[in-house]
Amino acid sequence: MAAPDFVLSLREHVGHAPLWLSGVKAVALRAGDREVLLVRRADDGRWTLPAGILEPGEEPADAAVREVAEETGVRCAPRRLAGVGTTAGAVYPNGDRARYLDVVLVLDETGGHAHVADDENLEVGWFSVDGLSDLPPLHARALSWALEDGPARFVAGGDVLP
Repeated sequence: MAAPDFVLSLREHVGHAPLWLSGVKAVALRAGDREVLLVRRADDGRWTLPAGILEPGEEPADAAVREVAEETGVRCAPRRLAGVGTTAGAVYPNGDRARYLDVVLVLDETGGHAHVADDENLEVGWFSVDGLSDLPPLHARALSWALEDGPARFVAGGDVLP
C-alpha cells in the first residue's frame, strides 16, 4: 500500500518509530442497505471495506468518499458516522510501525461503476451484507456498526458502547 506523502515526510524524521494516524473505513451501501462495496487487497488477498489514511486537515467524511472513489470508481455521499475505535499496532514489511484512530462512516452509492481503480486492490465488487463471515475482525465490526440503527458506537475500556 502506498503511504501518503506526509507520512513519508514524517518517516524521514522518525524512522520506523510508531506513528499515531487517523484512518477511515467506508461502508458504502446500496440496494436498500442489502449490498456493501468490498475490495480484495493486493497485499494480502483479503476482502475488506475500502479504507485509508486521512490527509492533514481532511475531514473524515471527505476522506471516506475520496478513498471509495480512488479505490473503486464508485461515487458516494456520506450518510452518518457509524463508530470510532482504535486498531492494534501494525508493523509493515519495511519495519514501519503505526496505530490508527479508526473512524467508520456509512456512505450511500450515488453513481459510477465498481472497478479496480488503483494498484492497492485486485478486485472490487458489491456483496450481500448477509454471510460475510470472512471479513477481518475490524472490518466485520465496522459493517456491523453500519447496519445497526441508533447512535454511533465507540469503544471505552475495551468495551463497545452505544
